[in-house]
Amino acid sequence: MTTPTTSLAQPTTTLATAPSAWRDALRIGLIGGVCAVLVALIGMIEAFSNRNIIAGVITLGTLLIIGSAFLSGYFATRSASDSPRAAEVIGRGALAGLMTSLFLTLLALFVNAVPTIRSMFINASPALVQLLTLGQGMPAGNLLLLVVGTMMGALAGLLQLVPPVFHRSLIIGVVITILIGMMQDLLRVTFQNWSALRPVSNFFFTSNGLAPAGAATIFALAIVFNVVWSQRGDRVRAGIRSLPPAQRRALNLGLVIFGGIILLALPWVVGLFFSEVLVNVGLFVLMALGLNIVVGFAGLLDLGYVAFYAIGAYMIGLLTSTSKEIVFAGGWSFWAALPFAIAVAILAGAILGIPVLKIRGDYLAIVTLGFGEIIRLLAQSDFLKPVLGGSRGVELIPKPAIGPFEFAGPQELYYLILAGCVIAVFVSLRLKDSRQGRAWMAMREDEDVAQTMGINLVNTKLLAFMIGASLAGIAGAIFASKLAIIYPHSFNLLISILVLAVVIIGGMGSIPGVILGALVLVGLPELLREFSDYRLLLYGAALVLMMLVRPEGLWPEEARQRELHEAEEEVSLSEKLADDEELAREGATG
Repeated sequence: MTTPTTSLAQPTTTLATAPSAWRDALRIGLIGGVCAVLVALIGMIEAFSNRNIIAGVITLGTLLIIGSAFLSGYFATRSASDSPRAAEVIGRGALAGLMTSLFLTLLALFVNAVPTIRSMFINASPALVQLLTLGQGMPAGNLLLLVVGTMMGALAGLLQLVPPVFHRSLIIGVVITILIGMMQDLLRVTFQNWSALRPVSNFFFTSNGLAPAGAATIFALAIVFNVVWSQRGDRVRAGIRSLPPAQRRALNLGLVIFGGIILLALPWVVGLFFSEVLVNVGLFVLMALGLNIVVGFAGLLDLGYVAFYAIGAYMIGLLTSTSKEIVFAGGWSFWAALPFAIAVAILAGAILGIPVLKIRGDYLAIVTLGFGEIIRLLAQSDFLKPVLGGSRGVELIPKPAIGPFEFAGPQELYYLILAGCVIAVFVSLRLKDSRQGRAWMAMREDEDVAQTMGINLVNTKLLAFMIGASLAGIAGAIFASKLAIIYPHSFNLLISILVLAVVIIGGMGSIPGVILGALVLVGLPELLREFSDYRLLLYGAALVLMMLVRPEGLWPEEARQRELHEAEEEVSLSEKLADDEELAREGATG
């Protein structure tokens, strides 16, 4: 009787999972359609349509329209392994894409039929209808949108069927092409400043977006590089590991020197505006490296991290300011005040750490959040106005200087921040593989087990808070000297949220991931200032997308990535076994 039961269970599994997969595709298409309508009504599609990706071919606004259908199809077919038939996978993607584009089509019809809707939704304009019909008008544009949405969803399903190497390479090629197209104004200006690079600029860029030939070249190069590296990367890494120690050290030294030369020359190559962007990115790299110790290494969720940033800034401001309205304005130099700013930030880290030693998880996040708000409100209060300047802040903060050289502009301040980031990276690397770093990671996994193994949780937690606070204090000190004036409003909760988002999206516990996360979340929005109204929405969407697609982060720590995927595999295996047992019982009963 065992054999017939097994044979009955298998077709039952196929029949049971197929309708469920189609329902999931329909549901994901509906969710994607609602999100696409929201994006349209808040004005993102119309605002983004002013930025060309490929001149005369596609704008960023059009990319949002067709990209929403593609994403719906992609998520509807992510579990393509549950269906052995290619037609079914492509069909599910097409269904999800069709549903998403149907919502946008209905929105265009509704806006066109009810002009008074603009009194409620100001962005529901004729220009939006023109964009939603892909410039073809009604009704031909509505039909075209449905066809394009279905095709994009089907394309997403087809993408799931190609080998993983090509799947990943195609996605990377599209993303890189879009990013370069978004930044084409700044890149073109930078290339034009160097006569040797002008032919390259003229090939890749037009006056209004990427040239079609340039976009195709970038896409092809990205794909070829990723495919080649996927096939030969392991061999190259194995070859490097097999080198004698002396040669390996020489190679590492050469790479460090080469990278150092690039970093030192970067502000003068990219120009003034890019240097300002790099300065802002560097400040967040400094803070994120500190928070990475607290959250990524030690597993302590800190939502009040901006408090240490503010303390470092205010200490530098008070000790170096020459303002007559501040009682304790010291008029010191930046270098004389910097050790005191770091020391006070470390002390604040200890003061925060002591009361929360026995608090974990969400409760710890709430307490640290309150600490950050307390610091901001104290700086803003009238009671401390003679000391901290109140809402007016602290003024007349001098720039750092070494002899006659002053770190006045962004190209000079870049080197100060670069030095701080190098020190922070060195400290993080040394701590990560040290005895203390292993204690942090053990505590992150399970505090009770770590304490049982002899780890002193009091010292371990306090040290994490204090070292993290010191790096935030350095960033705050540089920030105060950069602006020459500081206000309490510069240190709100959103700074803490952004730094935490940098750590999560980059990869918790990963030092290269933190740097990459800062470039993506801070550098890219700085380069696209015209879309700053939608910055927080894009941050939220990026976090949701990362949690769904790559929860380990953009550049994850190897151990954490391995643990996460092992846990996912165990969960999926246990769920599959449970489903098989249930279906087998149903088959036997039938």
